[in-house]
Amino acid sequence: MNMITLMLLLSIALTTTLTTLNLLLASTTPNSEKLSPYECGFDPLGSARLPFSIRFFLVAIMFLLFDLEIALLLPLPWATQLQSPTTSLTWTFIIIFILTLGLIHEWLQGGLEWAE
Repeated sequence: MNMITLMLLLSIALTTTLTTLNLLLASTTPNSEKLSPYECGFDPLGSARLPFSIRFFLVAIMFLLFDLEIALLLPLPWATQLQSPTTSLTWTFIIIFILTLGLIHEWLQGGLEWAE
């Protein structure tokens, strides 16, 4: 099987799986917090000089981490044209696996929760 065909099939399978999981597991009941136009966690009528929550910075750092992961995976289509494309694919799966473990760890530790 051609490596590009394999990557295409893996991408389609992953996209379909994640979309299906999102449709099945997503909470669709609106509450007052979701209906509020200010979803950033700050009171729009309060003082502008209040300090930021450390949780905001933690989520921002996690966003940067996963954003940089995309930069690491960008050369992957060109790496499949090398002598041994399975090596680059193996390193890609290792990177994604480590990042997934980190995300699961943060989720279980409560690092993604806004309120305690």
